[in-house]
Amino acid sequence: MQEETLYQVALTLVPDLGVVRARQLVTQLGSASAVFKAKKKEIAAVEGIGETCARSVKGWNAFAEAEKELDFAEKNGIQVLFLTDPAYPQRLLHCYDPPTVLYYKGSADLNRPRIISIIGTRSHTDYGRQVTEQLVSALQTQQVTVVSGLAFGIDAIAHRAALQNQLPTIGILAHGLDTLYPMQHRTLARDMLVNGALLTEFRSGTEPDKHNFPKRNRIAAGLADVTVVIETPVKGGSMITAELACNYNRDLFAVPGRIGDHKSSGCLQLIKQNKAIIYTSPEELLDTMGWIEMKKTPVKKQRELFLEFTGEEKKIVDLLLIQESMPLDLLYLQSGLSSSTVAAVLLKLELQNVVISLPGKMYRLT
Repeated sequence: MQEETLYQVALTLVPDLGVVRARQLVTQLGSASAVFKAKKKEIAAVEGIGETCARSVKGWNAFAEAEKELDFAEKNGIQVLFLTDPAYPQRLLHCYDPPTVLYYKGSADLNRPRIISIIGTRSHTDYGRQVTEQLVSALQTQQVTVVSGLAFGIDAIAHRAALQNQLPTIGILAHGLDTLYPMQHRTLARDMLVNGALLTEFRSGTEPDKHNFPKRNRIAAGLADVTVVIETPVKGGSMITAELACNYNRDLFAVPGRIGDHKSSGCLQLIKQNKAIIYTSPEELLDTMGWIEMKKTPVKKQRELFLEFTGEEKKIVDLLLIQESMPLDLLYLQSGLSSSTVAAVLLKLELQNVVISLPGKMYRLT
């Protein structure tokens, strides 16, 4: 058992600390172990922490609970992903409230270049099923990962359609990995581990209580580049995910339904309030996201042969050659350049027709 991992899990167990302050402490002090080893006045001095929270950190010593969780993870093939882990979903780091620790089981890459969240009501219509299956089928050739909440209805339809189309699919859970809710999806969850994953911020022993679902929903929204709401009433749980996607500056689509149809009333409201783009076809979504594969042309080869890049420009171009398209925040993070430098480099590369900007502050090579 690695000591640092023990401290990382322990940080999630400190009462009233929360994910936002935990991130602040790790950012300022350097690591989870450094947080626990720091003096109380050092902890209290971190912006947004204060004396009360510092006392809570220094007074917590139930490390046996963290050891128990790590033993469970090791025995069950579960990865513990901390904020600073390279395998941690980098998109979540662009949210103000990323989970301090994620418990992960499966084979999917959580940082794949294209991720879509497909959500909707548990009590779907045939129309909702058809739209979901057609959308996922259209994603089959575009190397897109499908995220949902493994619930009844649209969630399960999206997961099954992804498996049928050989697409990785990730289920975000509102409980620990020692159980599964709903139980009827055990076979589906098992199949998802082969070409996908199960992901949660909740430790073992956590039941799927009502207040856990909004926390689950924020991961579904933050993990994806775009969220598509298939069917939902105005007061449905999917509306929470949709609002979170807007708050995280993610693209949001909503499927229009019949006027007066209760199960589509939430989608219609999102469209009416200009929070969501109206979904009319998979092709339109793919085009909006810049996900339609372009045929390679000699222009790209000529650019590579005859354009000379500065060191800073080469860093950006090399990153886009590896991942095809990347969000602006991730370019800052992985290039190691300042935000102003990256912005200037991207502008110059756009003028040279080397890169193109896409919706959602994404960039790719032309």
